[in-house]
Amino acid sequence: MIERQLRGRDITDAKVLEAMREEDRSLFVPDDMLEHTYEDRALPIGREQTISQPYIVAYMAQALRLGPEDVVMEVGTGCGYNAAVMSRIVKHVYSVEVIQWLADLAKENLRKARIENVTTRHGDGFGGWPEEAPFDAIILTAAPPAIPEPLKQQLKIGGRLLAPVGNVMQSLVLLQRTGADFFEERKLLPVKFVPMTGEAQKRF
Repeated sequence: MIERQLRGRDITDAKVLEAMREEDRSLFVPDDMLEHTYEDRALPIGREQTISQPYIVAYMAQALRLGPEDVVMEVGTGCGYNAAVMSRIVKHVYSVEVIQWLADLAKENLRKARIENVTTRHGDGFGGWPEEAPFDAIILTAAPPAIPEPLKQQLKIGGRLLAPVGNVMQSLVLLQRTGADFFEERKLLPVKFVPMTGEAQKRF
């Protein structure tokens, strides 16, 4: 997986490659999908939810330019794998999941993986995690029609936010806060993520 799917493409960040090597993806994959653990594709984890393909997990971590002192917020914990990989690089990850059974699954998976620097909770990620803000980086693993304003405001100056954005056609967007009211945005690549539910669907 590391040599062909990541290093063999455009993943060059040594911290990301090491995190992907260290984190046991099989702890986050259902028993009936274990034989497919290291294939470069999203895998079903039940109830129409998936674990992201390894390349996308690595690509997003690399695009955020994560460092060892960073505090990160993740919107969309899923099964916990993405948070687990980032936890190998950063100081702490706060991750919120809108689906109760997924939040419970992620908590159990992270426990099995013996990861102690990820804090999870069940809730709507549209409003972020204001009591722990501001964040060095924010990552979304579900696609809103536009980036929620509360998340932008929870970035530190210089902080980065990475999100799939769009309805039918989605782009992975990297946003950097350059001042109190200033942001720079660029599109990285076309992607396909599940839609962000909850408040995001009401606001846009």
